[in-house]
Amino acid sequence: MPLTALGSTAAGPPGRQRDPRPDPRRAPVAPAATIAATLLLNATYEPLGVVSSRRAIVLVLAGKAEPVDVSDVLCHAELIALPVPVVVRLTRFVRVPYPAQVPLSRRAVFTRDGSTCVYCGAPATSIDHVWPRSRGGTHTWDNVVAACRRCNHTKADRSLAELGWSLPQPPRAPSGSAWRMLGHRAVDPRWRTWLGLADPGTA
Repeated sequence: MPLTALGSTAAGPPGRQRDPRPDPRRAPVAPAATIAATLLLNATYEPLGVVSSRRAIVLVLAGKAEPVDVSDVLCHAELIALPVPVVVRLTRFVRVPYPAQVPLSRRAVFTRDGSTCVYCGAPATSIDHVWPRSRGGTHTWDNVVAACRRCNHTKADRSLAELGWSLPQPPRAPSGSAWRMLGHRAVDPRWRTWLGLADPGTA
């Protein structure tokens, strides 16, 4: 998307003093930083989506967004040095329709469960059906959890009652715009507070 599409400063008539504000069309260029991703929040702090850090910088320079969290990396423009934003918030509210259901995927299950095994707390490497599919279990949000290889192998096609195991909480479908947006995307740890997600190791 051309940078000029996100805001520009019109040129003044001959002889007018140069506008000291940075021109959004001249966004700072730092290849390693601006290709990163930035979480975009609505004016109400509701997650809207993920944009490139370069686009986030353009939005900030155009006054259409403000930094909420920034990295330690600086992008240098002609007149300013701007920290690369990790999270930005729009200055005006926008209404965006979302699909009714959150897609079920391996990555989304890992995100919901903090990438940890719900049975033992070890790093998750697979998903498990709480009530085994071989016994009629469904592939739905309320029957799928993240699990480590050892627990998945030990559980096999047995129920939790047969093993004497229990879950810290019943699995359920995630809700909210954050999940509709991130169902198939890896999550930057610095976004988790704004998305209301559990930190790995605490799920």
